[in-house]
Amino acid sequence: MSREILLLVDALAREKAVEKEIVFTALEMALSSATKKRFHEDVDARVSIDRKSGDYESYRRWLVVEDDAVEEPSRQIALADAQKLNAALQVGDYAEQQLEPIEFGRIGAQAAKQVIFQKIRDAEREQTLNDFLERGDYLVTGTIKRLERGNAIVESGRIEAELPRDQMIPKENLRVGDRVRAYLHKVDRAARGPQLKLSRVTPEFLVKLFELEVPEIEEGILEIKAAARDPGSRAKIAVKSNDQRVDPIGTCVGMRGSRVQSVISELAGERVDIILWSDDPATYIINALAPAEISSIMVDEEQHSMDIVVDEENLAQAIGRGGQNVRLASELTGWDLNIMTVQESQTKHEQEAELIRQLFIDKLYVDQEVAEILIEEGFATLEEVAYVPLNEMLEIESLDEETVNEIRERARNALLTDAIANEEKVENVVNDLLSLEGMDIETIRILAAKGISSQSDLADLAADDLVEMTGMDIERANKLIIKAREPWFV
Repeated sequence: MSREILLLVDALAREKAVEKEIVFTALEMALSSATKKRFHEDVDARVSIDRKSGDYESYRRWLVVEDDAVEEPSRQIALADAQKLNAALQVGDYAEQQLEPIEFGRIGAQAAKQVIFQKIRDAEREQTLNDFLERGDYLVTGTIKRLERGNAIVESGRIEAELPRDQMIPKENLRVGDRVRAYLHKVDRAARGPQLKLSRVTPEFLVKLFELEVPEIEEGILEIKAAARDPGSRAKIAVKSNDQRVDPIGTCVGMRGSRVQSVISELAGERVDIILWSDDPATYIINALAPAEISSIMVDEEQHSMDIVVDEENLAQAIGRGGQNVRLASELTGWDLNIMTVQESQTKHEQEAELIRQLFIDKLYVDQEVAEILIEEGFATLEEVAYVPLNEMLEIESLDEETVNEIRERARNALLTDAIANEEKVENVVNDLLSLEGMDIETIRILAAKGISSQSDLADLAADDLVEMTGMDIERANKLIIKAREPWFV
């Protein structure tokens, strides 16, 4: 019988082109499944096959749990009872009792074969998937084999992949038998059906299509730095040339537009703007918003945003239909872009200047004239007034040295006063919030700065709000809010 097992394993391994270990494991599962059928209750069984001799042994086993934690006596054993069998056993180990091995010939042949073949099919599927992924080909070309609830099943060689309805370009009508290209968006190894998930709407698909059509990209002469899409309508890509002799935009467009037209055809007519990338953010954004003409740009590094000022006649073009142009430019560059007219820019500038002016008047105890001088010299915060190098402030002709020193001292005092007030605010918050399980001082400081000063304030928040405020994960946010709401149910 042992020889029969070895011969069976060898034959199946050769037939299915899989490792012998996979067949041994599948056969052990089949034997253990047959062993369990000896019992009327739901038991756990293990079968071990000697890889060299083909001999096998069967065991019934129980998971060792704490003495008061036995919930399934047929599959669990208390620690004290387990240690009577083997003193070395600990919680989490298995206590085993050897059984009379089941006769191999008595196993239901069909049941054993099903287990073995399923295991082998899984191994073959995994091997095929690994072979495909090792090629590193993210642009998948295949034929639509069937449609399931609107999702397309694409056959590419020996691989089946799924193109979900929401990953198809809007309004495109794919049919069974159509040849289709798509980007390998995700690999779901736990899926029972196709494990490869495709997409025709991601920006990466656009990038791969250009790599296919423009050999200079693969050669490293050109580089696609970013891409953004409104699938089926409009897209933007930013390109850079690593060779000054090569025009990146013209190269991507191709002779008489042949290259870009091939991409557009694959994207069901989606218009593609090819943008010249620049390491200067302002220049890059001017290029991204083309053909709209930009009057001026104001950069806010801290907020990673820019105010884009355009003439009235360029406003609609800069924004685009439904905000499409500015939205794509923002996605492409990674900056938050605010499009405004010259008049709106002036109004915003005046409002900001008024806030700064009032801040200086209130905190530095100066009149409007001195506040205006500071603003004109480029000061916008108390920190700048307090800590800018003294020699720079002494260069202000309208202010003498005594006035400068007095203003700097007042700025530092104002900052110190605000810091103390914030510390007192945090201390009050700490007393109320620190009792919550899972809360820490750093989170309390962040909440205090956002105006959340009590458990009641926290309880009124949604978990998403707390995540956005603090950056914590959603699970922790839910737990904290549940704790804060416990008084509601008392």
